[in-house]
Amino acid sequence: MSDTVLSTHGLVMRFGGITATHDVSMELKRGARHALIGPNGAGKTTLINQLTGVLTPSEGRITLLGEDITTLAPHKRVARGLVRTFQINQLFDSMTPLETLVLVVSQHRGLGAQWWRPLGSNTAVTARAAQLLEQFHLADVARQPTKQLAYGKRRLLEIAIALACEPRVLLLDEPVAGVPAGEREELLQTVSALPAGVTVLLIEHDMDLVFGFADRMTVLVNGAVLTEGTPEAIAADPRVKEVYLGHGATHE
Repeated sequence: MSDTVLSTHGLVMRFGGITATHDVSMELKRGARHALIGPNGAGKTTLINQLTGVLTPSEGRITLLGEDITTLAPHKRVARGLVRTFQINQLFDSMTPLETLVLVVSQHRGLGAQWWRPLGSNTAVTARAAQLLEQFHLADVARQPTKQLAYGKRRLLEIAIALACEPRVLLLDEPVAGVPAGEREELLQTVSALPAGVTVLLIEHDMDLVFGFADRMTVLVNGAVLTEGTPEAIAADPRVKEVYLGHGATHE
């Protein structure tokens, strides 16, 4: 069986006379920690929107676990294991993290229609929610309204919600964006400790996070793949330094 979990084949996205992505082909291996980087306007968001079904490519194909999902609806991609943090709905400010996770786990397990049952009455669901709260350092704020949480905790809850959907592939869209410096370390540690069986595609501008996390990197420039390789190869590539990392940039 192939160890490729998610792949794109010659993806092109045109908006009128503008080509936002051009002939993008990439593969994510099972359990990979893969980063997608590139300067602003490189086409990263457009590519992610194609992967998640927000946009249908003008040309090319997307496969998930060997299945062509190029025209599949976004919610059906989630059901097949392709989950994006950015794609999860806005957090319910009046609900607690515990209530939120119980609701998401229940929905994912097909119990969402059982509205007459008290929330949390299923012991397997509450056990899974409790496990996620511990894993994402949310146990101490489990019963606080989400609107009262520090921003870093809200970001952790978003990732916990994504993991509650039991993804095979998790797309992390700038997980530390806007997180104050004092709250970043907990978030970085949690991202680093994501389950090994989950393939992760990280989109991030924080190069310290990228180089500390990724085992493979794809560099996108002007909608096309400039290069792909190990973090060491990317850091040493003069073309990457030229267009993105800056002259003289180094990452050990």
